[in-house]
Amino acid sequence: MRPNTRISLAGLLAGGALIAMAFVPLDDDGDTGTAPPGGPYIALGDSYTAGPGIPEEKGSPAGCDRSDHNYPALVADRLGLKAADFRDVSCSGATIADLGARQTTDQGANPAQFSALSERTRLVTLGIGGNDIGFGSMIKRCVGAGMLYKALGSGKYVPEDAPCERQYVSDGTDEVREKIDAVGVHLAESLAEIARRAPHARVYVIGYPEILPSTGGDCLRTMSLAPGDVAFLHQKERQLNDELRDRAEAASAEYVDTFTPSRGRGACAAEDVRWIEPLEPVAPAAPVHPNARGERGMADAVLRAFEK
Repeated sequence: MRPNTRISLAGLLAGGALIAMAFVPLDDDGDTGTAPPGGPYIALGDSYTAGPGIPEEKGSPAGCDRSDHNYPALVADRLGLKAADFRDVSCSGATIADLGARQTTDQGANPAQFSALSERTRLVTLGIGGNDIGFGSMIKRCVGAGMLYKALGSGKYVPEDAPCERQYVSDGTDEVREKIDAVGVHLAESLAEIARRAPHARVYVIGYPEILPSTGGDCLRTMSLAPGDVAFLHQKERQLNDELRDRAEAASAEYVDTFTPSRGRGACAAEDVRWIEPLEPVAPAAPVHPNARGERGMADAVLRAFEK
């Protein structure tokens, strides 16, 4: 997803555990089971992969906002990969189309992410799809609707209030669901292209961590979202993750669930547990994006997937 480092409540410009060791399982006879993957490792994805705002920025172009403590970097370090065997080409703002085409940023252009793949590649992680459904824009729109609703009303919400959902779902048409379906089609094509370019690679599709809870909770305070819209956005993220999972499995790739381990750790959670920063970040991170704890948690989930 694409960060907007100028997001604030006033302007509405929305837009620490160590990594767990990845144990290699043993068969009954004492032999090692599936070995963890090695390199070359290529990381593809959007800003939830890149880790904008988490110190320190690395790589080029600068507009991709890649952190040297994002989950790909942490995974590569845990696998003991040398620099020559790890390449992170993720980029903030990336859509599925940017996997196969040059992406322009405000500080340089990122080559097509697929160009990093080759027959030598042995491991690929892919975290993509949020920008294709416009999730960041949805949050911005829902925050605006929530603040207007609050200003015009009593200042209190009831659980069913969802002023933003009504802008996306009407007369039996769910605009977001249609975009999620399109993500599935394009992701299937992209996974086929990865298999063609990197036929010897183990491929992992990385789901999104919980961004918002299933109910309002503290989201009125931290995100200015009506309770019903919190539930709506939560549901749409779940639907997107389900689509990512289905398409990964259909393509014989592995799906990595980062949502389950992040439950209760989204943008509305307490500062000392959350993986996702709210509109006004406290930890170094882009608004409504993973902080360092979140990237570590995502790395843990990837490493656990290697054990299967």
